[in-house]
Amino acid sequence: MQIFVANAGGQSYMFESYFSNNWPILVLVGIIAFILLFVISTVVYTFPIFYMKRIGEHQTKITTDELLSDMKKNIGKFFIFCLATSFIVAPVMMVMLAISSFLIVILVGFLLLILLAPAFYNVLYLTLYDYMSTNKTYFDALSNAARTVFGDMFNTQKTKFWKYWGSTLVLGVIIYIVSMAFSMIPYFMMIGNMSLNPNYDQINDPSTIFSGVMGVIFFVSYGVSILVSSIVYNLMAVNAGFMYYDSRQDLHRDLDIHEIDTIGNQTDA
Repeated sequence: MQIFVANAGGQSYMFESYFSNNWPILVLVGIIAFILLFVISTVVYTFPIFYMKRIGEHQTKITTDELLSDMKKNIGKFFIFCLATSFIVAPVMMVMLAISSFLIVILVGFLLLILLAPAFYNVLYLTLYDYMSTNKTYFDALSNAARTVFGDMFNTQKTKFWKYWGSTLVLGVIIYIVSMAFSMIPYFMMIGNMSLNPNYDQINDPSTIFSGVMGVIFFVSYGVSILVSSIVYNLMAVNAGFMYYDSRQDLHRDLDIHEIDTIGNQTDA
């Protein structure tokens, strides 16, 4: 406990002393961790986008080098997306979600939360897809995504809101259940090991629970649960891609009909 509280002599906290003596190293580690997190996020979030983009361009053979090349070319755009979303869009969404959470006490907030959370998710992902797949600016992509999600919301014949909202909500619930099931496996193993150990109360060092074969099994199962969670969460990105190209297909269909009508009018003239 001495690491968390001041010692009897009134000296400074050990954490504070450690940080003050090693702040350059901590800053360097923080910068490296940020860069690694950004690189990993770029791969995780943009891989489905560029893969589906090439499929949409009727490319049958897609190589890893091509996808990596797409990521390198657009890493600056992804950084702009993260920056703009963090400082412009995210605060607005957080305020609206906070209001919905506050209104849960009168049950209205619960319904608003279920309604808004998938809708906001769809707007963000459609913005990312449109921004990374086209030459549009961030705000043009955001505006297009908002119109796609919320446009004609109460027109049952034209609206895309409810089918996109429903697919995101259902898939999100399924993914949450699956990821929680896998993530709970290591904890059940730990609890079972503690329950089956008759001398657990006499163990002075709790870390001995993870020693030996049991420790290896625990950490392997924990790693598998993280891997499975990452894979199933990517299904949300794929689902967003289906929504994006579904909306673009609707746009193309409208343009084709308009062109046909224009040709017909020209012929009549």
